[in-house]
Amino acid sequence: MVRSATSNFTSNDNSTALNVTSRSPDVVDDACEILEQAISTTTQRGEFDWDKPTRSRILAMYFYGYIFTQIPGGWLAGRYGARRVWGLGMFVNGLGTILTPVSARLNLYVLYAVRFIIGFAAGVSFPATHSLWGRWAPPLERSKLMSVCYAGSHAGTIVAFALSGYLCANGFDNGWGSIFYVFGAGNLLWFGLWMVLSADNPRKHKFISEKEIAYIENKIGYKTNVKTRSTPWLAMAKSGPLWAIILAHMCNNWTNYTLITVLPTFMKEVLKFNIRQNGVISSLPYVCHSVAAVLAGQLADFVRARTKLGTTKVRKICQNTAFLSVAVFLVATGFVKCENRMIAVVLLCAAVGCLGISKAGYMVNHVDIAPNYSGLLFGFTNTIATIPGMIAPLVAGALTPNKTAEEWRLVLYICAGFLVAGALIFAFLASGEAQPWNNHGEVELDVAKDKKSHKYIAVDTIKETGEDPRM
Repeated sequence: MVRSATSNFTSNDNSTALNVTSRSPDVVDDACEILEQAISTTTQRGEFDWDKPTRSRILAMYFYGYIFTQIPGGWLAGRYGARRVWGLGMFVNGLGTILTPVSARLNLYVLYAVRFIIGFAAGVSFPATHSLWGRWAPPLERSKLMSVCYAGSHAGTIVAFALSGYLCANGFDNGWGSIFYVFGAGNLLWFGLWMVLSADNPRKHKFISEKEIAYIENKIGYKTNVKTRSTPWLAMAKSGPLWAIILAHMCNNWTNYTLITVLPTFMKEVLKFNIRQNGVISSLPYVCHSVAAVLAGQLADFVRARTKLGTTKVRKICQNTAFLSVAVFLVATGFVKCENRMIAVVLLCAAVGCLGISKAGYMVNHVDIAPNYSGLLFGFTNTIATIPGMIAPLVAGALTPNKTAEEWRLVLYICAGFLVAGALIFAFLASGEAQPWNNHGEVELDVAKDKKSHKYIAVDTIKETGEDPRM
């Protein structure tokens, strides 16, 4: 989207490299300079003269909107059901994505506003899914189910990076515009399928059997058609296990948002990949992440079911393995030179892959300690953890004004520092057991079908008093 300094070489990458290599060795110092001169030709179709701080603000604007709907999204999903909350958010997200090219060409501040709205709408996603899993996932199947679910977000990143590189080079509307149209349309298609196929809890699902409902509710230990009327805010604020999740979430998000927003820039500025290569190479770490997340979830539930380690120890082992290994791989990446760029790619794949192990750590831990409030808890922790998402792109942009490997090395060191701190805190404070305040102010929602209308009728019963308003 952005113009860069133009090159006097031809637009064909191979002919550019041949033109450069035919010159005197005194002019071209090394292979990386050849690559840099070659990729400079791919920016000639850019439309905007945005400097690096402006680009960082555009990326960060998403997170400025995202932070506002975390807690409300979790509360609304717990009180009124996650199906409509998440569905509406994704619908708005899709429309905003489709409108992004028009907004960018109209005015920079309009683009800021659209990016803010997209983030605002997307902010309900994870709190809503956590709320759903609190009603759908049996305890000893949570790791595997939730890791597969959240691997989907990284599968989307894989497709986005790989397909975006192709569309940017070969798509319609000057290439880059087609990226937003294609993915926005995909969002709207997903919205239609979601509203037809999903349900807030097993008792409301159109295609589930009574046997499966009984199995889920027996394993969870309560009826899944539960809503919460009051929230134990003070007990939550004093909960050590909750603070372990919050701080681990913050440290994870600093690294994750740094990589997901600036990894293509790092691939271009330091490793000198051209735009076609960049999309595919940038997606590879998230292939590793998705695989590692699914395997970690399966292994965590296997260990919990077959050994005496218990949920608390399994969560701590998964989380510390993830954070400490990622820190090592990121530090190692900082020392790899452009001439060995494929080694850097392998190390980044290992780093982002190991980050996926945390899907069996802090990510599912909300449901462990308070399944009745899991959506609200995730909204609360992700609100605080989104602060790194707002800051990390700005910090990365501020630290790399000259686009040198040394500058990018500092960005990676900061990520590693956050990860080590997060591992230590989680090891001391985390728990895998349901907290006493989980059953505070619980409301049971009995669901029955009306014989005449064949619609579901809900009747509230306050569990704390045992009174049934139907009597």
